[in-house]
Amino acid sequence: MGEEGDRDWLDSEEQATWDAFAYLLIRLPATLDARMQRDTGLSHFEFLVLMTLFRAPEQTLRMSELADLIASTLSRLSNVVTRLESRGWVTRHPDPADGRYTLSTLTEDGARKALDGAPVYTDEVRRSVMEPLTKAQRRQAGEIARRILTTIDPTGACAQGRIPSLPTRPAAS
Repeated sequence: MGEEGDRDWLDSEEQATWDAFAYLLIRLPATLDARMQRDTGLSHFEFLVLMTLFRAPEQTLRMSELADLIASTLSRLSNVVTRLESRGWVTRHPDPADGRYTLSTLTEDGARKALDGAPVYTDEVRRSVMEPLTKAQRRQAGEIARRILTTIDPTGACAQGRIPSLPTRPAAS
């Protein structure tokens, strides 16, 4: 096998890094989902939908934009939004600016549900991700994640500074 054939395989260091990273990509969402289901009755994905709408202007987004922000297919998102609508947490309606699009809007009850879930989510993120790392490692992990996201989605949410996240804590008075 020549030099070109070597490009077909990861070297041992690359493989070890990828194995750990790939397993993290599988286990972390499952960990977050289990905690959210147990403590809030929401799946991790449902919580992301609610929180992304919470942070949106007027708590409303086009379904296509919402799908893009949370890296979902429209089909999966539509199924979840239907469930959230049945619980009274989200409404859907045609976009008055262009009827070809559908808007999703967070209801007051949906905003309360998102805010009620935020401490549980924050606690699990802190326990699973932040506490095992030093402050320097957290900064480095954030930079690594942003670099990878910019590579795999150069015009997406990260590049636009629109990664969905928790609402910021209200300022102390």
